[in-house]
Amino acid sequence: MTEPQAPEAAKPTGRFTLYLVRGIIVLMGLFVLVSVGMALLTRAGGPTQDQLHAMLAAADKYDVRIKRDTYGVPHIFGPRDADVAFGLGFAHSEDDFTTIQETALTSRGQLAAVTGKHGAVTDYIARLLQVRETVDAGYDKLPADVRQVVEAYADGVNYYAALHTAQAAPGMLPLTGKDVVAGFVFKTPFFYGLDGTLAKLNAPVDGPNKKLPVGSNGIAIAPSRSADGATRLLVNSHQPYTGVVAWYEAVLDSGEGWHVAGGFFPGSPFMLHGHNAHLGWANTVNKPDLIDVYRLTLNPADPNQYRLDGQWKAFQVTDAALKVKVFGPITITVHKPVLRSDFGPVMKTARGAFAIRYAGMGEVRQVEQYYRLDKARDLAEWRAAMGLQALPSINYIYAD
Repeated sequence: MTEPQAPEAAKPTGRFTLYLVRGIIVLMGLFVLVSVGMALLTRAGGPTQDQLHAMLAAADKYDVRIKRDTYGVPHIFGPRDADVAFGLGFAHSEDDFTTIQETALTSRGQLAAVTGKHGAVTDYIARLLQVRETVDAGYDKLPADVRQVVEAYADGVNYYAALHTAQAAPGMLPLTGKDVVAGFVFKTPFFYGLDGTLAKLNAPVDGPNKKLPVGSNGIAIAPSRSADGATRLLVNSHQPYTGVVAWYEAVLDSGEGWHVAGGFFPGSPFMLHGHNAHLGWANTVNKPDLIDVYRLTLNPADPNQYRLDGQWKAFQVTDAALKVKVFGPITITVHKPVLRSDFGPVMKTARGAFAIRYAGMGEVRQVEQYYRLDKARDLAEWRAAMGLQALPSINYIYAD
């Protein structure tokens, strides 16, 4: 029996072939456009060639030598404070550029553009606390020597990043002195519990506190209490091993008298605790009552007004405009209002509308106080630095 034959396939006509070729060309063109578009998106937010050149050329302003000891701790030497600050920015970037970058993006309110929705909360808090506005208002009022050091540290980070551009997130570069100051403005109130207050206002109900008690400790022993007549200082702050508040150990030795050894945070050019050539200190933190929360009465006819002194007053309203990473280099902009009252920033939650006022609002001199502590030569100079009162809630244990 003869098997049935399949019908012969129709041969393409000349017109069909033309359409096919045109279709292939269109698809190839679309592929090229998509590829170029994705490449442009990947480079979006990166430094320009002029910026890269400036970041590399800035190194010529500094005279610095970096030596690492057996444990990898950088010992940084230079004739000026600015020189060693530049060297610290570079050495710390060698060891942990990722966390320095995270610190900068967090204080800018730009973390979500790199990490996705998980960074949106901190981005919103940075806008709520007006970190950038605070720095913009106070930066030029800082002493010139303080600004010189924070800018030199930023130059050191930028120099490293310019040599390793693939490690830098879009929009990260260049780092500025204002970014360094903003890191202190953002972090300081969280050491006495502002993060817990914000979380409590947003929690649906009060739950049991399941956290184990934690804390830091420091011990100073005077010569009169030591068998060998030596002064001893124990620094034990219980910080995490990683993250934006993990200690980084370094030694700075400047010809201008800045000679310290101890702990630095990512993004900080200043030793936060340890010792210099004359004295030292340890820090602990606790939660004194430095935060006031006000429940606001809203106008039933206009929820954008609150009662103040028997009258309705409108909130100051701005748009957070949070950029959130979705996929690859693609981001979306999420618009969320930021409210402010005469009392301070405002959060509207399921519990109501609350204004928050906390110690250190509008303060940018944290960097100045740390710098003066670092360079204090005796108890009188150290107490004068403490007199700036720019670091609320931190306890100090002193020894010399």
